[in-house]
Amino acid sequence: QVQLVESGGGLVQAGGSLRLSCAASGSIFSINAMGWYRQAPGKQRELVASITSGGRTKYADSVKGRFTISRDNAKNTVYLQMNSLKPEDTAVYYCNAYINPSSNYWGQGTQVTVSS
Repeated sequence: QVQLVESGGGLVQAGGSLRLSCAASGSIFSINAMGWYRQAPGKQRELVASITSGGRTKYADSVKGRFTISRDNAKNTVYLQMNSLKPEDTAVYYCNAYINPSSNYWGQGTQVTVSS
C-alpha cells in the first residue's frame, strides 16, 4: 500500500506560479514512477508530468517549458513547479504512484484555479 498526500494548490492569476507537493508513505520501495495528472470539469483526466525511479521525466506538450517535475528522495516527495500559468491549467491535480500496470495509487487531489 502507498499513501499519497498532496498540497500546494490554490488560486493564482494568469502568469503566476504555484508549486504542488506530493508526499508518499507506505511501500514506497515498490514505486516505479510518480506523476501528476489533472482533470478539468467535463474533461478526462490527463497526464501532466511524470518522473521514473531512474529520474527520467515526461511532460504533456501543453506544459512543456512551463512546468517542472522533481523529487526529493530523502523526503519521499515529488514536486510540480508550475510557472506561467494559464486559465486552461485550471483543474484538480492528482498525484499518482505507479507500481505496475495493475497497481496504481492516487492522492486526494488539489484544486488549481488560474484567473484571467
